[in-house]
Amino acid sequence: MNPADRPTRAAVPSLDLKRQYATIRTEVQAAIDRVCESQQLVLGDEVAEFEREVSRFVGAADTVACASGTDALWLSLMAAGVEPGAAVITTPFTFVATASAIVRCAARPVFVDIDPDTLNLDPAAVTRRLEAMPPHKVKAALPVHLYGQCADMDGFTALAEEHKLTIVEDAAQAFGACWRGRRAGSIGRLAAFSFYPTKNLNAFGDAGCVTTSDPKMAAHMRRLRNHGSAERYVHDEIGWNARMDGIQGAVLRVKLRHVEAWNERRRDIAALYDRLLSAAGLVSARGKAAGPVRPVETLAHAFHVYHQYIVRVERREELRAYLTQHGIGSEVYYPHCLHMQRCFGYLGYREGDFPNAEQAAREVLALPIFPELRDEEVETVVHTIGEFFS
Repeated sequence: MNPADRPTRAAVPSLDLKRQYATIRTEVQAAIDRVCESQQLVLGDEVAEFEREVSRFVGAADTVACASGTDALWLSLMAAGVEPGAAVITTPFTFVATASAIVRCAARPVFVDIDPDTLNLDPAAVTRRLEAMPPHKVKAALPVHLYGQCADMDGFTALAEEHKLTIVEDAAQAFGACWRGRRAGSIGRLAAFSFYPTKNLNAFGDAGCVTTSDPKMAAHMRRLRNHGSAERYVHDEIGWNARMDGIQGAVLRVKLRHVEAWNERRRDIAALYDRLLSAAGLVSARGKAAGPVRPVETLAHAFHVYHQYIVRVERREELRAYLTQHGIGSEVYYPHCLHMQRCFGYLGYREGDFPNAEQAAREVLALPIFPELRDEEVETVVHTIGEFFS
């Protein structure tokens, strides 16, 4: 068939925030009006109440709202006592902010390879790395709850006890995720969240927070986010301007009321992808007949909230071009491992050091997923993938 003669299909976006806004427009506008009337434009009552609501939701004693997920990571590490020259273990397969926040503390990122099935930092590999390092050097471990699934927190909790490490959860993609029934943000000593507009709980711009059940750490972070000041014009240490705007706090309060339903819809969409990919004969898995598509594995103790629905395919760039040709959005998280980024060249890593992460960077593809995505759109995505591999 001539491509021009093919029947046209409705485009399927990888994300459409306008659909979400249409469902909560009245609530959001009322929340913004409250801030405009109060003129509490930085921090203020809306942010303070948002902090209390997040603490209740997560199951942590305290929440410190801040200006971005990147600031949340930095605040967490500073509160954890990560000092110049210290080492922090983390994954090379994540967004750059995970490692750049370590560098911002004048500390050294130590990368360790990922689990090949979940793509999360592998606690067994971390154990091997720790055994090869001077124990006093490593101050903290920073596992990332990638794509909305908690890392193996049994393994990291055991590591923390054995090696006297502080566990900081990078929960930027995992608001509402759980491990053994405990919410992300209540398992490690501290946890950093991002509310960037693409996230499950999303602001109208940049915003973030840190959760902790250590009151001294919470007080420290409140000073740090406000130029190191607990009292106006009195500065006991160098901090940063990392405060959350009042409008972001108000908008996030509205969306927090909906996030559990949105997460459940994401889980339904992921289950539909699983069923349709399997029914189409596209899925490959360990110990089963080979297929061209391999979804990321979900661990038994994890409650996955599917910030992204990720598949692995060997012909990723060809498939992605085909999807684009047919109006279907997709993304790659992440095409380059951090140890291969020029900004981390001084660390001395080379290609081949982390084979699981490097292979994932060549294969991962994020398919459309957001709460307002329609079932028939998922069917179109899977049908188009099937056409490509037929």
